[in-house]
Amino acid sequence: MPPLPLIVIPCFNHPRTLRRVAEESRQTGMAVLVVDDGSSAPAGPLLAGLDVACLRLPTNRGKGAAILTAADYAAAHGFTHLITLDADGQHSPAEAPRFLAVAAESPWAITVGTRQTAAPDGRFPTASRFGRSFSNFWFRLQTGQRLGDTQSGFRCYPVAVLRGLRLHCRRFTFEAEVLVKAAWAGVPLRTLDITVFYPARQEHVSHFRLFVDNLRFSLLNTHLTLRSLLPLPHRRLRGLPSRSSEVSLLHPWRSLRALLHDSGEPLFLGLAAALGVVLGATPLLGLHTITILASAGYMRLNRPIAVAASQLCMPPLVPALCIETGYVLRHGRLLTELSLQTLGREAPVRLLDWLLGSLLVGPLLGVLIGGVVCVMAASLRKASS
Repeated sequence: MPPLPLIVIPCFNHPRTLRRVAEESRQTGMAVLVVDDGSSAPAGPLLAGLDVACLRLPTNRGKGAAILTAADYAAAHGFTHLITLDADGQHSPAEAPRFLAVAAESPWAITVGTRQTAAPDGRFPTASRFGRSFSNFWFRLQTGQRLGDTQSGFRCYPVAVLRGLRLHCRRFTFEAEVLVKAAWAGVPLRTLDITVFYPARQEHVSHFRLFVDNLRFSLLNTHLTLRSLLPLPHRRLRGLPSRSSEVSLLHPWRSLRALLHDSGEPLFLGLAAALGVVLGATPLLGLHTITILASAGYMRLNRPIAVAASQLCMPPLVPALCIETGYVLRHGRLLTELSLQTLGREAPVRLLDWLLGSLLVGPLLGVLIGGVVCVMAASLRKASS
């Protein structure tokens, strides 16, 4: 069944551009819904004579609230996808059918437009360029995935995804939260290059409040990052194919089978195991798991297998091997006296030995363990094919 799209234009005090954006959206042949987010003057009269629907929120509740209101409207009227674009004229509604083509191929995917052109001089405004890079960094850290423009408002959402995710933000932070939680839930994320127009500064209408909204983004990123570091599974969206990422050293074959289903490539499973061993060998007392989770997430490697492999470096064997190696590197001989004096009172020196030794032992063990995991995974894949 082909997707049935609804173009959604959230607006808040955009009297100069709203009608033109609505007209151009309607020219695509798709149904159009304008959600007036409590504008000072109702948007309805500006749309007189146009074949577009209009909903008005009694008070300004934020862009996220407007989009979720549109999702409820779409569900009630049989639409399957929302294509959202800004009311300020930055986006070209003529490009909306391109999002529909992606939705036809991947009905569960959220498609995000990546802005390609900008100001008349061909450059992005500095604030927009920095904001996009900053947001992209946090998204990659929290999900392990890359997106070219996590701040773009030109998107295609499956209605079922918007209504199925547990979303708490209702203002500008909504667009960051929905992408992270969709990625956690297993929703595919797609990108599409789009054009964008930045009007002259005196004509640009922005409701972004520098202090308040930056504070909201900071609080949201803190919350999402801390949640991403917890070794707990994320809630899967109902209706998506199920998967299992349970990893146990007691059941390596079963664990690899589940991880192959999730990650797909034996090489990346081997790299994840190697990363866990390399970091697990270091003297990051009390910080191993957090460091491994953050590093694996940023590098888009499988977190469960990285953490599981790091357990091979638990005391006493690997730390003792690192300490001996570090001692040899510093003194040219083995540390043969193990006593309260050498391990207790000289703890700072032993930590230095541990650190130096881990720089050699960690990579060597990482290559060994990573290679074993890669070979096992490749064998399992071959046997399953």
